[in-house]
Amino acid sequence: MDDWRPPPLGAGDRARLALAVAAAAARGGIPRRPGLELILRGRLHSVERDAAAVRYHYDVGNDFFALFLDESMTYSCAVFSGGAQTLEEAQHAKLELVARKLELKPGMRVLDVGCGWGSFAIHAARQHGATVTGVTLSPAQAELARRRVSEAELDEQVEIRIADYRQLGGSSFDAIASIGMAEHVGERQIDLYASSLFGLLRPGGVLLNHAIALLDPDDEPLEDLFSMRYVFPDGEPLPLSRVQLALERAGFHTDHVEGFREDYAITLRHWARRLDDRLEEAEALAGEHRTRVWRLYLRAARHGFDTGLTALYQIRARRPA
Repeated sequence: MDDWRPPPLGAGDRARLALAVAAAAARGGIPRRPGLELILRGRLHSVERDAAAVRYHYDVGNDFFALFLDESMTYSCAVFSGGAQTLEEAQHAKLELVARKLELKPGMRVLDVGCGWGSFAIHAARQHGATVTGVTLSPAQAELARRRVSEAELDEQVEIRIADYRQLGGSSFDAIASIGMAEHVGERQIDLYASSLFGLLRPGGVLLNHAIALLDPDDEPLEDLFSMRYVFPDGEPLPLSRVQLALERAGFHTDHVEGFREDYAITLRHWARRLDDRLEEAEALAGEHRTRVWRLYLRAARHGFDTGLTALYQIRARRPA
């Protein structure tokens, strides 16, 4: 597909197509917009619009995601480059890597921005004794995350809230993990995102920002891209340099950057294979059309990492003491 180009259409072909369109319109035969496509209203990346975009993505259902994620329900790049062989091992390695980079110790207050189903919050509390506040915009995610926290007997250490990162003023944390969330912030809000997290950290506190990035700084996400219309409305991965600039403007000092492009390609292969293995269950849960969308999305995303269109970076930055 990278090398394919549409064949040229002559004047006769174009005329026949125009007549066919006119005839179809006269019969009311122009296809309607697919029901699965979300058309968002309101100001781009406002609190309300971001909440609607996130809920569209996760309202496909917790049981659907469980078909292809690992047991920890970690929905972000796993780390295979350290020797992990299974998806479960690689996701555990990623969670531990984030904890290590945040220098977690018992009693530390940690914010997990975009906490998903609570995988990192549970890991940080159970393995490192941290007290964690996890925030998500998805009620479905929050419900399952709270249940998983209770099953792990960590209710006194982990709180899951439905909240936007812009609604957390007045809090103070020793460390912040943002895993797979910054790519939904967008160019318009990335500076506010960085300054908001800076304000939530105590002096000397550490931020770990884990996000997809565009490798071509001149690329601009297009509103009619497949993933924008059917999977991640308003998703807007930014170049590493733009995220780094926002952190610097906010006052952060960066001390480590690490790339995991190949790891994400492998992660997506695992997810696609797992979903393929349970197609009947997927279609029963999400329907034939949405399952088809997700099969294509997982492969298209993997292709982006394989070919160098996108990458995954972890940035560790510190609020100066």
